[in-house]
Amino acid sequence: MRCPHGGDLGHARRAFGEPAGGWIDLSTGVNPWPWPAPPLSPEALRRLPSEEGFADLAAAAARAFGARRALPVAGAQAAILQLPFCVPPGDVAVVSPTYNEHAPAWEAAGHRVRLVAEPEPAGVLVVTNPNNPDGRCWQPEELLAVECGLLVVDESFTDPTPELSLAGQEHVVALRSFGKFYGLPGLRLGFVLGPGGLLDRLEARLGPWPVSGPALEIGARAYRDGAWAAETRIRLGQAAARLDEVLAARGFELLGGTPLFRFVAGEGGAARFASQGLWVRSFPDMPGRFRLGLPPDETAWARLARV
Repeated sequence: MRCPHGGDLGHARRAFGEPAGGWIDLSTGVNPWPWPAPPLSPEALRRLPSEEGFADLAAAAARAFGARRALPVAGAQAAILQLPFCVPPGDVAVVSPTYNEHAPAWEAAGHRVRLVAEPEPAGVLVVTNPNNPDGRCWQPEELLAVECGLLVVDESFTDPTPELSLAGQEHVVALRSFGKFYGLPGLRLGFVLGPGGLLDRLEARLGPWPVSGPALEIGARAYRDGAWAAETRIRLGQAAARLDEVLAARGFELLGGTPLFRFVAGEGGAARFASQGLWVRSFPDMPGRFRLGLPPDETAWARLARV
């Protein structure tokens, strides 16, 4: 059985039908103003992904992250599922609540998984930083001070706040997502940063062509566009502040978040947002809690002001 996730408007339509003005999806933490990808070369789709393209993307990403090595994968989710099989079975602590794929992935690989409220000593400690869905953050020195054999940090939402990253640290595996910050999740591109031996085992398990030709081409160009990244961090921060103001005016309590999403408490359930054609991420195990991405345009802002 698959874990529930945001981003599928089919769920919205089945639950509430189709609103007159169509749905606006705020259920993910994806940047609504994507990197302006140029047209692909003909070879990106007509030829198998090349070793040269793979190496070029890996080098561009490693430089952008400040890491010694970056292993491209088909989204951070691919690494979440396969990394546990590259580590001998043992004690794994997953700081929770968090992204709901981590614990099942380690359990499926035969590890003994504990859900913990705070980072604590373990054979493998898994932390999402900033956390999804509540945006809770730990400073790098806090995580490095915890005794563990291997520290796995899901940094899928770290791009707007790169000072939180543990990329390049010893005994740390960092998982990175391209699609969220660069606004192109359909490309399915992510990276694993970590010890060389572990990355070698993961690369062997993934097999040939772990990412597509379009992902190689677009990712390499995007990670070399430092000016866009700097401007986008400012834009996301400003939009998140505006979102806080609108939600507060509608009576919601801000519980946390990142520049890519906000986590709030309020009455009315998902139906309250659906009444305005807005689809947000709700959580059956956390009633009255919602995660909202950034509104993409003034139409979305106007709807949100009426919730």
